[in-house]
Parts: sequence; C-alpha cells; structure tokens
Amino acid sequence: MYLSVLIVRLAKVALVAAIGAFALIVAHDNVVDYGSNYEFVRHVLSMDTTFPGNALMDRAITDPRLWAAAYALIIAVEWLTGALATIGALILLARLRAPAVTFNNAKACAIAGLVFGFGLWFFGFLVVAGEYFLMWQSPTWNGQQAAFRIVAVILGALIFVALPDTDGAAS
Repeated sequence: MYLSVLIVRLAKVALVAAIGAFALIVAHDNVVDYGSNYEFVRHVLSMDTTFPGNALMDRAITDPRLWAAAYALIIAVEWLTGALATIGALILLARLRAPAVTFNNAKACAIAGLVFGFGLWFFGFLVVAGEYFLMWQSPTWNGQQAAFRIVAVILGALIFVALPDTDGAAS
C-alpha cells in the first residue's frame, strides 16, 4: 500500500473521530449541565427575545413540556452523531490497510454519523431555530454563527470522507 493512500485514509479516520468526540462531548455537557442550554432552547422556542411585535409570534412554543422534548431530541441526535461517527472511525481504522473496495464499503457508519450531525446543526439550528423561530433576531440567544461553524466542518469532512478511495495504483 502506498504511503499517500495510508495518509489519506488516516486523515479520514481522524476527521470522523474528532467530530465523533465533539458530538459526544456536547451531548455529555448538555446532560451534565442541563440547565444552561435548556435556557437556550426555551428562549428560542418561546421567541421571547425576537423583535418586539414581529408578525410571526404565532409560531412561539410556550409549553415547558415541548421545550424539554425538543431539548431531549437535540441531545439524542448529538449522542447518535457522536456514537455513529466514533464507531465509524473505529470501523475505518480496522480496515485501514484493506483493499479500496473494502475501505469504501466500510464508510457507511461514519457517513451516517456525519449526516446526522449535519442534519442537527444545519436543519435543527439554522433552518428550524434560526429561520422558523427567528433566532437570528435575538441579540442574546442567537446560535447561528456557532452552528454554521459546526456545519462547515461536518460538511467538509463529509465530502472528504465520501470521496472514493483507491489502492494507489498509478494510472
């Protein structure tokens, strides 16, 4: 196996493992320090810090049970992202020196973890929280920049990991 092939594969494993670690740490922190980000979810869903008198306040959710359910879903997807990415990285690591077709076929779990992470931070935070619940209007409870940074990293990793690997034979 060519050294360049091995380095590219190790880079893919490292990126997936790092994103897995990130998601697991975020999920863990949200469980251990539940109240901090629960307040974030509460304010975003209740839309209580959006522009005064905006015409979309009928979207606001003011039921604490729904705040807790939304937060539980966020935490669950963070755990799922972290678990799938971490397991995916281990699967890829175990097939590091395998033929390209075997390594490529082993990417499913890693890619699934990255897709769940992309879905959470792009769809959940930028689309639903950012646009539907107008998080962008809040000077205090606006997580769009942080979510975008995470989305950009995950998307870059997803594109890189999904690129087909070869055995390194010269063409």
